[in-house]
Amino acid sequence: MISYEVADQLPGYINKFKRLRVDRSKGQPAPHKPILLLSIIQEIEVGNITENKIYITPELVARFKNNFRVVNSGKFTSNFSLPFYHLKSEGFWHFNYHIGRHLQLTSSFSIKSLKQVQEVIEYAYLDNKLFLLLIQNETRDILKDCIIETYFHKELEKETVVNNYYQQVEQLLLNEPAVVYKKEILSLDEEEIFIRKGAFKKIVPRIYNQCCCISQMRIISSLEIQMVDACHIVPFSESHDDTITNGISLCPNLHRAFDRGLITIDNEFKLLVSDKFSEAGIDYSIAQYANKKLMLPLDTKYYPAINNLEWHRQHIFKN
Repeated sequence: MISYEVADQLPGYINKFKRLRVDRSKGQPAPHKPILLLSIIQEIEVGNITENKIYITPELVARFKNNFRVVNSGKFTSNFSLPFYHLKSEGFWHFNYHIGRHLQLTSSFSIKSLKQVQEVIEYAYLDNKLFLLLIQNETRDILKDCIIETYFHKELEKETVVNNYYQQVEQLLLNEPAVVYKKEILSLDEEEIFIRKGAFKKIVPRIYNQCCCISQMRIISSLEIQMVDACHIVPFSESHDDTITNGISLCPNLHRAFDRGLITIDNEFKLLVSDKFSEAGIDYSIAQYANKKLMLPLDTKYYPAINNLEWHRQHIFKN
């Protein structure tokens, strides 16, 4: 139950939402700030944002881009980083900076890219009273409708924008042939690549049932902490390939060993261990997994691609 003190703040925030500082030089309000607010409200609505710490996630960026495609008349270019930074001028949007980075951001420094914002800002947060209004269904709907009626009534007609872009990306990673995917990704912008990389990091462990495919370590946490990593077989910088057959699920120590060539996988999906290193202890020994067959996905179409494994043995493995 929301307190009367917080509820009394609702008219003030409605007024702030109606009077966002936006560029109007093109004959209509620039949609970036209201789209970002709408996207955040929708992420709260579906449970992707549960505390007053708004991180730049693939899901949030995907929702922003999807909403932008729905409401944009063609006069404006989608750019997530600009409203994420400039929303601070509205007074209810604040930043928690990475240590030592906020001074650089508050000088004449200009925000130009998603990477730039991520390097400086750890997360954003709202006025606490505004966040309390947004986690309550009734007051959240009022604020959401305020945004839609003020900026998008012609396009949205009070309907919640369906976020299908992230699901589309997931389907591409799961089903698109690697050769097609690699060709397509070369033409994508920074935000779209960020979304695809984020989807890869979530889908690969899911395909492997949240298990390390070598050690079979599996830890399930109610805190949404992921204890196994999505590991590229051929590094993304070399392959531009985020499809599932270029990924395996590994616990952090084996992920590092794989990336540094201490281990690799043969064409029978058995682990090969380099003889170029030694280990001091035995409890967490890498050598204990030598010749062990990987735990593979249930669906054979998601097995690691043989050509990717061969590349890893030729270019990464310390033999």
